[in-house]
Amino acid sequence: MSERIKKISQLLESIDVIEILGTGDPEIKGIVYDSRHVDRDYAFFALKGVHTDGHSYLDEAIELGASVVVYSDPAMERKPGPYYVRVKDTRTALSPFSAAFYDYPSREMTVIGVTGTDGKSTTVSLIQQLLEKEGESCGYLSTVSYLSGKDLKVNPFRQSTPEAPEIQRIMREMADNGMDYAVIEATSHGLSPRNNRLGDVEFDAAVFTNLTHEHLEFHGTFEQYREDKCTLFRMLGRNFTEDSLTFGVVNRDDPSANYFIKAAGEVPIYLYSMKNKEADLFADEFDAGVDGTEFTLHTPGEKKRLTLNIPSLVNVENLMAAMMVTSEILGIDALDLADHVPELKGVKGRMTRIKGGQPYDVVVDYAHSPGSFEKVLPALKALVKGRMIIVFGSAGERDVEKRSDQGEIASDYGDIIILADEDPRLEDPMAILEDIAFGISDKVREETLFLIPDRRKALKKALDLAGEGDMVVALGKGHESTIIYSDGPHPWNEEEVLKELLRERGY
Repeated sequence: MSERIKKISQLLESIDVIEILGTGDPEIKGIVYDSRHVDRDYAFFALKGVHTDGHSYLDEAIELGASVVVYSDPAMERKPGPYYVRVKDTRTALSPFSAAFYDYPSREMTVIGVTGTDGKSTTVSLIQQLLEKEGESCGYLSTVSYLSGKDLKVNPFRQSTPEAPEIQRIMREMADNGMDYAVIEATSHGLSPRNNRLGDVEFDAAVFTNLTHEHLEFHGTFEQYREDKCTLFRMLGRNFTEDSLTFGVVNRDDPSANYFIKAAGEVPIYLYSMKNKEADLFADEFDAGVDGTEFTLHTPGEKKRLTLNIPSLVNVENLMAAMMVTSEILGIDALDLADHVPELKGVKGRMTRIKGGQPYDVVVDYAHSPGSFEKVLPALKALVKGRMIIVFGSAGERDVEKRSDQGEIASDYGDIIILADEDPRLEDPMAILEDIAFGISDKVREETLFLIPDRRKALKKALDLAGEGDMVVALGKGHESTIIYSDGPHPWNEEEVLKELLRERGY
């Protein structure tokens, strides 16, 4: 992408300004909110975070060449040189400012947003794959990776929905590379007005997968969490007309489905279900295996037997959502996409089997919420001939209430539970594991329940205990490339660690 240069006067119309201190019309070549990434002629946004305040790094940003400083603290000391712009909330202003800087790329593509507690990354990937197989050019941005050109790139942000400058930059790359469609994973953090990361993405379609207990450390209540998720569907109505290609796709089986349907207002909604035969897409007659699922997919006037080579019934739900979106966008019947289904690939770290010739199964999955545990664990339990050995943890500085729930659910399905670090951050790792263990009442310590913070040692213990016909299930890390401790991120690759441990055993 060629260098972008904008005058500050071209961008100020996009935000509500309280005060300006500066002369001239300085040029802006980039937007950052981390002073370490400032370069000459960049705009620096001073964001207030959980552990730090960007206002404390203004001197550093100015020394590195920031030509514009956007801030909110009226008591902030302002030094001669930069062009100062004061706004009420720098996070709120960052999104429209970024969209204007990148010339509103979402207006040049059909944009699909996918929200829900679980299944977002897989649904994003399946939509992108189906559109590509139908000959369309489609980019995407998910927790795991993003595609804005020819090459697939790993998502480096450790945020499913990164901050607005990254979102708008990646979407500009998509548009400049001739992509007609963009599929965006829309998290509750990204949709929340408090962060406003997605506030200036113009969505044409929205998907709701499910809603369970998660991220209450940020949202405060489940109701607020649901409200912030519903923001995606409310956004659909901003430019809706009867002639526009605007619609929502909702999982009819989820208890929160009606909230999302209501949030969409007059926007058409299409439903998928495993329980309600009246839904626009309905699936039944499942034959689930370790490597995938055969099932019957029904539309109102037809049905067809399909094979999805990605394990778990959860992924049948994700597939239905993807087929519903793709069929509506392209104006075809969902069953016209049936021939593509056996060719679809899963997402790294989602229901991934590690095959090394060992006499027991090893599965890696990103499940890290009570709701995802409720979906993943019973599906896997049905496939186990012997014992299920589950390794997982819970993130530090995140939703504390869910920890004992995770423990209780895992205990219902697992024969042996091994608790290990996920991302302790600044919390005491063993204290987190004890919070989880509080929900586990039917296991005996050092016999069927082990607390081993060191994740490699925990996985090693699981493999040591596994015998023929057993299944080792490693949850919570999935695709992630680090474990975050008090001193920062440590490199981690769950699949590779398990492969190394299996090789040590001669597999």
